[in-house]
Amino acid sequence: MKILLATKNRGKIRELNRLFADVEIEFVGVDVVENPPDVVEDGKTYHENALKKAMTYHNLSGLPTLAEDSGLEVEALEGAPGIYSSRYAGEKATDAENIKKLLKALENVPDEHRQARFVAVLCLVLDGKPYFFEGEVKGKILKEPEGTSGFGYDPVFCPQGFEHSFAVLGEEVKNRISHRARAIERLKEFLEKRLGKQ
Repeated sequence: MKILLATKNRGKIRELNRLFADVEIEFVGVDVVENPPDVVEDGKTYHENALKKAMTYHNLSGLPTLAEDSGLEVEALEGAPGIYSSRYAGEKATDAENIKKLLKALENVPDEHRQARFVAVLCLVLDGKPYFFEGEVKGKILKEPEGTSGFGYDPVFCPQGFEHSFAVLGEEVKNRISHRARAIERLKEFLEKRLGKQ
């Protein structure tokens, strides 16, 4: 089965194809659609944003489509950056700029109050019907970035039960315990059942 992944992020496509290596599913990017549009993420929730992206690309491609919206929620910032995580420092902000803004916002927050969680919501549109899969991982925000693996806020997010950031722990650990990995696990169970019925 071929599933369109509604993202231009090659890293996410590679990550999913690795995680589904043992299932007969291939994820392809939006470049299978001629002139892929940029979907404006104007929803108020991760669910709304993921649904909008999945439906847009499903309607354009006719393929089963998976979209994700995820974010980092920091307790001391009342859940910010949340759905604005990828554009926290501005519309075209880089990962480094977003991290810089986050660390500035937390500069006077002591270690014991730097709790955070990553949340991921996947929306799969199959035969015109949406299915949602969620995952989260709790942790804390470090005082400065460390490590070179991963993307987004990985260099400053230290998952519960670990001493280092996702960027230090590397893809193997991250693919096992991350918010995305947990949501993907639920998606995988669902797809394996579906494929088993075919």
